[in-house]
Amino acid sequence: MSNTKTVVQGLDTLKNEHHQILNSLVTSLKTIKKENGDTNLVEEKAGILKKALEAIDLGLGEAQVMMSLAHHLQYVEAEKQKLRAQVRRLCQENAWLRDELANTQQKLQISEQKVATLEEEKKHLEFMSEMKKYDADGNPQSPETEKESEPSNKDLDLGFPEDDDDSQTGGDLLSPSQPNAMAQAASGGYEIPARLRTLHNLVIQYASQGRYEVAVPLCKQALEDLEKTSGHEHPDVATMLNILALVYRDQNKYKEAANLLNDALGIREKTLGPDHPAVAATLNNLAVLYGKRGKYKEAEPLCKRALEIREKVLGKDHPDVAKQLNNLALLCQNQGKYEEVERYYTRALEIYMKRLGPDDPNVAKTKNNLASAYLKQGKYKHAETLYKEVLTRAHEKEFGKVDGDNKPIWMQAEEREENKVKYFALNANLSFKQNDHLFDFFLPN
Repeated sequence: MSNTKTVVQGLDTLKNEHHQILNSLVTSLKTIKKENGDTNLVEEKAGILKKALEAIDLGLGEAQVMMSLAHHLQYVEAEKQKLRAQVRRLCQENAWLRDELANTQQKLQISEQKVATLEEEKKHLEFMSEMKKYDADGNPQSPETEKESEPSNKDLDLGFPEDDDDSQTGGDLLSPSQPNAMAQAASGGYEIPARLRTLHNLVIQYASQGRYEVAVPLCKQALEDLEKTSGHEHPDVATMLNILALVYRDQNKYKEAANLLNDALGIREKTLGPDHPAVAATLNNLAVLYGKRGKYKEAEPLCKRALEIREKVLGKDHPDVAKQLNNLALLCQNQGKYEEVERYYTRALEIYMKRLGPDDPNVAKTKNNLASAYLKQGKYKHAETLYKEVLTRAHEKEFGKVDGDNKPIWMQAEEREENKVKYFALNANLSFKQNDHLFDFFLPN
């Protein structure tokens, strides 16, 4: 660049000198013509100078091009360095994010294992608690006594299964440690666009960790952006409303959650149609919310409508229909409609047996729910039969076919009780004979 600038200065100077010489030749040519002299030599010199000036102009133009190219290359090199710096920074951030993802996945696996362990322990404790009712004088408590000794919302604590949540049929309510269930309940058959999926997953992840102070502002910002770009009446807005409602529900902000779900329901009915699976999902979530607030009568028609939609769209023997039947049965159970409870649970059980097989966990859970309904009506024989079926099936899956040496726990317990009765009867008869009394000893039925 320095040499090119020097050459340009020299060419400019040479160009000026040639112009001066050419001007003087032109003046001389005019004078000679006036005197009628020979002008050939002067014209030849002028032609040579013109060619030299053209060459000088060409050299100057090429020098300017070279300087422009040099400036452009300097700019390109600077941009290249900037891009390299950005690439290095992105590589560092990517490595950091990979480490964070690996740590989060490890924590998630540990949490899932703990949740599974706690659920099994809870089921065992609930079973043992039910069994204790039969220990006092060998007689079960009456349904009236049980209702008086329990809180009014005990039935609700059995839980409603979340929409599209395979692990929750008849089980506990969705807790913050179940992000997958929250995601499925929020989407409800409507595919979340790619541009929302990352934000959607972030919100669910923060909510599952109990970090509502982060999850709620994220949801609200996403809603505001969506309403600006797509308008309020859009399925994406309904999806984000569902997510925010589930977050509020986990915080026990039921009124806010109900308002959001009703808004989402209206949008989905208008944009997707009244019989879309996403409408059924929103109806189910709203019914669960009303159930948690004890508004069983308001929840029941919502649950029935969700059932009708799923029967119409999926068919009457689809597993999702069975999940909805479980929800409806639990709502009716809280209202004391036991005939409907038995009908819904029985139908759900038939669907699971037909579509998923007798070894599916939903079969055992539905039998357990039906047995619980029988207990509340005092139908102890029916409940006993179902509990024995569940225990026997679980024993066969774990330890093999039942035989003389391989018996489930309920058979072993019955044998122990029978042996106790025989032992006490034998002692009683011996005692009567020693005292020379004649008594007819009858074993209790």
